[in-house]
Amino acid sequence: MLFFTISVPRLVRGAVGIALLAAPAAQAHEFWFTPLKNPQPLGSTVALRLEVGEFFEGDAAGFSIPKAAALRHTTTSTERDLRPNLSPDAPEAEVLLELTEPGTHLLSFDSTPLRIALSADRFHAYLHDEGLDFIKAQREKAGTADQPGRERYWRNTKTLIQAGLASAKSASSDMTYATPTSQRLEIKPLNNPLIMKPGSDLRIRIVFDGKPLAGALVKAWHKLKRASTDRSEGQLLTFRTRTTANGEAVLQLPYAGGWMVSVVHMVPTLGEPEVDWDSYWGNLSFSLPEAPRPPRRP
Repeated sequence: MLFFTISVPRLVRGAVGIALLAAPAAQAHEFWFTPLKNPQPLGSTVALRLEVGEFFEGDAAGFSIPKAAALRHTTTSTERDLRPNLSPDAPEAEVLLELTEPGTHLLSFDSTPLRIALSADRFHAYLHDEGLDFIKAQREKAGTADQPGRERYWRNTKTLIQAGLASAKSASSDMTYATPTSQRLEIKPLNNPLIMKPGSDLRIRIVFDGKPLAGALVKAWHKLKRASTDRSEGQLLTFRTRTTANGEAVLQLPYAGGWMVSVVHMVPTLGEPEVDWDSYWGNLSFSLPEAPRPPRRP
């Protein structure tokens, strides 16, 4: 069942203010690649940006080798490791990527782990928000529900970019959007969102350790424009649904523009006395293309 709510290969680095990924306040926040307008001109250079925040509004999270376990760029012909090009120390807000190949470009980012401890009440509230009440039930069964939640967490993030206009033939043969990324928690599109029309269904599969993840809470996020003459962002539209036994979910996306899909999964920590739980935050961002305008009558 679907629920929705409305609430009010060359890299160049550029530095601006960076949000601290280790800050406790960021733990329950989303983490995403800023979705880029679709399509981007072939041969253009785009700025890749990671954000951390709430309600699809965030601050730059930054790129650096210490914070990145992996950063990969995949096209129909190549897969490149971009991590060696990142800053070796302080995070930098953006990296620039040249779109020299037509078609779909897939960027995937895996963070290095961070730790946090939350009071029992805050931990249980966050578990409920992310559809992880089964973890609270496990704590209650173990008699540890009154203890702080000691957690280690990772980000598994992807974005899709279209370079150049996609013809029907090229779009049907370009399966880059479905390329496995080897992320531990992965949102896998089953159809290409970069060629979807507003109002179409996006089908996804959530996998954890390469296996379908059943019963996971999936959220889709989109910012509505305030008016046709106002390009500023307005209300936030969110959809929530659960994955089926085979890890699949269907999301109807009614508007063109930037979207992100998110999911969180948690498992008990093994072999680490200072941490009780490992969580994985999956995210996929993209932009639905605007519907073509009808030709003007003479």
